[in-house]
Amino acid sequence: MRITLVGSRHFGVTTLNMLREHGVPVVRVVVADGGDRLAAAAEAAGIDVVVQANPKLVVASEIAPDTDLIITAHSHARIGRDALAAAKLGGIGYHPSLLPRHRGKAAVEWTIKEGDPVAGGTIYHLAERMDAGAIAAQDWCFVRKGETARELWERALAPLGLKLLADVIDYATVHKALPNKPQDEQFATSAPSLS
Repeated sequence: MRITLVGSRHFGVTTLNMLREHGVPVVRVVVADGGDRLAAAAEAAGIDVVVQANPKLVVASEIAPDTDLIITAHSHARIGRDALAAAKLGGIGYHPSLLPRHRGKAAVEWTIKEGDPVAGGTIYHLAERMDAGAIAAQDWCFVRKGETARELWERALAPLGLKLLADVIDYATVHKALPNKPQDEQFATSAPSLS
């Protein structure tokens, strides 16, 4: 299972570390900013690093040859259709909500703002529409009273994302395919800006 990891920041690094500890070959890391800590961690591990030509879009030439699966971990770039086609199984990402609820960049913040008693995370197939691809895996957790978005992320949602990613990779390794359940659009929420 050859992985191209597209991401940034702390969650990108923890995802890279989880994949390496899991024995999954990460053959390339793609970042929007060459100074990002994920780029430094990948270089230190001897992994090829590519900086996106366009920070909002990953294209096929930026995906490593013979990639089986693209994984995004804290990436705000869209993975182009040509890039997805360059990987045998396409791509998956982690979204810190029970998709289709709270699509968009501020999912954890919206979970807190809406007073949701339950939160969760979803591994989903990357698709044309952001956060709208089929669900590969999903799990939930309770939200503690008075918890901030950052506290919820650090306590429950980031670890949940790593576990779900590992589960989906294990499934893909055995079955040479990804679990695939369409999102139920009747439960979709809009994702306005928090500003």
